Amino acid sequence: MTRPNKGDEFEVTVESLAFGGKGVAHLEDYAVFIRDAIPNQKVMVRIAKRRRGYAEARILEILKESPQSIDARCRHFPTCGGCSFQHLDYDAQIEQKKEQVLDLFRRIGHLDNPVLETVVPSKEQYHYRNKMEFSFSNRRWILDDEEEGVEADFALGLHIPGRYDKILEIEQCEIQKPIGNKILITVRKVSRDAGLAPYDIREHSGFLRNLIIRVGERTDDVMVNIVTSREETDLLLPMVDRLKKDHPEITSIVNNITRRKAGVSYGEWEVLLHGSPTITERLGDFTFEISANSFFQTNTLQGEKLYNLALQFGGFRGNEVLYDLYCGTGSTSIFMAPSVSKVYGFEAVPPAVEDAVRNAVSNSITNCRFFVANLDWFFRQSLITKEIEPPDAILIDPPRAGMHPKLINDVGKMEPKKIVYISCNPSTQARDVALLESEGYSLRRLGLVDMFPHTPHIETVALLQRD
Repeated sequence: MTRPNKGDEFEVTVESLAFGGKGVAHLEDYAVFIRDAIPNQKVMVRIAKRRRGYAEARILEILKESPQSIDARCRHFPTCGGCSFQHLDYDAQIEQKKEQVLDLFRRIGHLDNPVLETVVPSKEQYHYRNKMEFSFSNRRWILDDEEEGVEADFALGLHIPGRYDKILEIEQCEIQKPIGNKILITVRKVSRDAGLAPYDIREHSGFLRNLIIRVGERTDDVMVNIVTSREETDLLLPMVDRLKKDHPEITSIVNNITRRKAGVSYGEWEVLLHGSPTITERLGDFTFEISANSFFQTNTLQGEKLYNLALQFGGFRGNEVLYDLYCGTGSTSIFMAPSVSKVYGFEAVPPAVEDAVRNAVSNSITNCRFFVANLDWFFRQSLITKEIEPPDAILIDPPRAGMHPKLINDVGKMEPKKIVYISCNPSTQARDVALLESEGYSLRRLGLVDMFPHTPHIETVALLQRD
């Protein structure tokens, strides 16, 4: 058929969900990706973007609903975009994520018959996040049913998909802890009443930038992190007093200050406003100290299952030297430590390494040692590698971009017997697995842990062994 043009309208049946969450349909052999569509819907769509090999479209009308369709629980769905298929039955979500992983390992990993051995659904499909980050803005997203001229110069909520400068006012988020929703309402009211200026990301002006709420799933600790563009503590004191009064369960209130123009919430420095500068959380038998800017698994219960699956795949006998690459604040290193002889953790962010050392000490772990290391070059240039034992096994948990190609080569030269690869992006994991196969490894086991129900995000664990 002739390729469609932008603005053309078609009737299609949605076949599946692509990795990333969009519905997939075909006009003969031409793929069409449709936002907010779910499998087995029959829809009328309009082509929004045309590419050489595919098109992107938007739904004009649902002609026949999917049998797997359910009522979305969130009042902000689908405008928010965070939970992109909250209207799809959870069992169907799991099936789609399984197929996405297998497809990625076939297409990108170049495996003929990948097997997804283990799938771990989430017992909790709502209120599972222990951390949520909201943005302040003077450019509130106006909904279609709002009156013309409505006030739009203050918002506290989440970014509209595809817009860095527009914020959807969030009244209640169904995937964060209930205390987080209460804090969100309080901060919004106090900020408005006090006339505190929200940040303008275009003009780089204003005071309030972000509100970040962290909750200890197993400790009930609560941290409120208010990110501002400058240090003016006096402006925040009424908010602190109100938060302490209305939500006495809060154990930490901090103010992170960032003068960067980019839309980042990582503070250049921090001021403690109430309680402790950290909160604690437990994973398995271990307790971890979490600061405002440190990384920790966002779903505590599923995070524990993820680590247990990695430990199971590792099959450690107790005498191994384990390298933990991208070790962060040491949670994976400490979790694995009782099962091996020694753990050497490597992480590029110095404060994270400091947290890792502190966490090891507080958990009485004596067989872990941590290094500040840029893994793009560390194993080729650092003299430290000559002072420590070579690895019997390597644990890898990289950022979404995956492993640097030179690191893959470095890992191959170290010749560990096994590699346990945890990933938050199975597309880059599949790519890296293919590259590791060229270094003499083969994929032996593959598992999926659903950390984020209703969203496109997928966590996977792979075991590779030397041929």
